[in-house]
Amino acid sequence: MNKNHSQVARLGFAVAGFKRAWVCEASFRTEIIVGVLVLVGLALWQPARWCWLAALFSLMFVLTAELINTAIENICDALHPEEHPLIKIAKDCASAAVLMANTNGLLVVIVILLWGKS
Repeated sequence: MNKNHSQVARLGFAVAGFKRAWVCEASFRTEIIVGVLVLVGLALWQPARWCWLAALFSLMFVLTAELINTAIENICDALHPEEHPLIKIAKDCASAAVLMANTNGLLVVIVILLWGKS
């Protein structure tokens, strides 16, 4: 495999991955929709500037975790389609990472609601 692709080609691969996750992963779509709603809520509520930074970082963290989880699930399914205890551990850990990212996002929203107007 040739790894010497141009930056434009690499960007195209990333966009293709993003599109594929949007089409195939309901969780990814939900996380994007919730993220957009949070950002719209921030725009209407107009909290302190740090709230925007915290919300954007949390949203990117959630989406990154979901994309990595999707990649791990697809690799595992392609390499070992039948059930295997080690594959289950890998998939469960990737799913737990998404749960942690989403929990972080929820905590950030709570902090913003409590202290965002200070």
